[in-house]
Amino acid sequence: MASYTITVNNKQHTVDVSPDTPLLWVLRDELNLVGTKFGCGIAQCGACTVLMNDNAIRSCSYPVSAVGVNKITTIEGLSDNGDHPVQQAWDEMDVPQCGYCQSGQVMAAVALLKRKPHPTDEDINAAMSNICRCGTYVRIRKAVHMAAEKTK
Repeated sequence: MASYTITVNNKQHTVDVSPDTPLLWVLRDELNLVGTKFGCGIAQCGACTVLMNDNAIRSCSYPVSAVGVNKITTIEGLSDNGDHPVQQAWDEMDVPQCGYCQSGQVMAAVALLKRKPHPTDEDINAAMSNICRCGTYVRIRKAVHMAAEKTK
């Protein structure tokens, strides 16, 4: 066990965990931030996507010991009341079907729009590599475009 102080959603937290503990389990089990989901455990599906300094990372395979002074943002940290432009677009486009992957999808979209405020369909297809078993990819793409318009 080791002690780590990490910044999550603009708050510092100190946790005592093994250095190889995935960030996902620190968020869920130690900090009770359960919006980030476990999907595959091998960084393939994207359900566990969070932001580290505004870049999307797969938290299921990212060890807490590697976080250091980087700032982590989870779905709970995007807004206090769901009014982030991506969350609004997701709601307006009725993106979620089962909803399980959606926090990771939203976080991936936020990271994309930070890098490319006006992405093309090709940009969205390349950046949004998260898996949606319900197949809502068309609505996801429309919601990303809508969120880009909202942030102009």
